Amino acid sequence: MLKSDLIATLVAKRQLTQNQAEETVETILNSMKAALCKGDNIEIRGLGAFHVKEYLGYNGRNPKTGSVIPVKPKRGILFRTGKELRDRVNRAGEPAREHKLEPAKSETGTA
Repeated sequence: MLKSDLIATLVAKRQLTQNQAEETVETILNSMKAALCKGDNIEIRGLGAFHVKEYLGYNGRNPKTGSVIPVKPKRGILFRTGKELRDRVNRAGEPAREHKLEPAKSETGTA
């Protein structure tokens, strides 16, 4: 899915104009970018969470020459899916059949 697909979905499902939908998507994405740049984490229930991870500097090696190269500290962004999304994606990947709900098992092994 592309950003343009999100915009088209807003236009179709929420009867927004193209400009309103574009501004809405841009506002959300810009807010997320600003939060991550500040080092804040983002959690969207049902979807997942974005986490900023700090990496310390270290001495690496140039694989071609073997010389030591200092690597500067940096930050990376990790995304971890939520359980609901993960379960939904896994169900979508199963062969076509009816999904039957099974009773949950307790720690003792009985339902």
